[in-house]
Amino acid sequence: MGFFVKAEKNVNIYVEDINPEGEKTILFIHGWPLNHNQYEYQYNVLPGVGFRCVGLDWRGYGESDRPFNGYNYDRLADDVRAVVDALQLKDVILVGHSTGGAIAIRYMARHQGHGVCKLVLIDAAAPDSVPKDIANQFITDSLNDRPKMLRDVTDMFFFQYQSGPMTEWFSQLGLVAAGYSTAAIMAMLRDENVASDLSKIHVPTLIIHGTHDKVVPFSQGEKTHSMIANSQFVPFEFSGHGAFIEEHDRLNQLLIKFIGEQ
Repeated sequence: MGFFVKAEKNVNIYVEDINPEGEKTILFIHGWPLNHNQYEYQYNVLPGVGFRCVGLDWRGYGESDRPFNGYNYDRLADDVRAVVDALQLKDVILVGHSTGGAIAIRYMARHQGHGVCKLVLIDAAAPDSVPKDIANQFITDSLNDRPKMLRDVTDMFFFQYQSGPMTEWFSQLGLVAAGYSTAAIMAMLRDENVASDLSKIHVPTLIIHGTHDKVVPFSQGEKTHSMIANSQFVPFEFSGHGAFIEEHDRLNQLLIKFIGEQ
């Protein structure tokens, strides 16, 4: 079931709510430059074992509205809060991948973990900023040849071989976003970081990171783990930046186990 949640005047956030009758709710936050559909291989399985899966599209991405402004961690965390409040979510397992992981971290700090009982970070873009030279190149490429930039990102994303149709579908997820929002989020990653937020996380946290990640280095996952109390760190030895596809069976089982732990 898909619908919109008003985040602020003239900005609506698209939400996909799968199995609303599920006993426990997982709220998924996608990464750059994708949308909620990146979690297809979680949506295929987790509702079948009793979970409610809620996916949202950031402003400027997927089916959400595309304002020209508002692309910073505080505003994106507030958009998540709008979804949590509109759906009256409680005891949620918050899952964030890459930039979505950083947004989840900011949400936990800015909103004191409102409604969240556990946190899962997958290849999170934390705790540091993206180096300026790398970010600026992505911004230039986004504003001049975004289809090629997305193809290049896809080539960096995976450690395991993915079929041509799979990589084509993956690149297409990024094309659904606005070009200006694609560039704006990369500027955010360059100019902001969530390092100071990590000490404010007080819920059980599972950190998953691909050992072959070329987008957010594995060492960043280790650093994030060292800065979040009550966190556990699980390396994914056969993944790059896309464990939710590359090792989706293992990831799904790990989520089920983590959610069930007392």
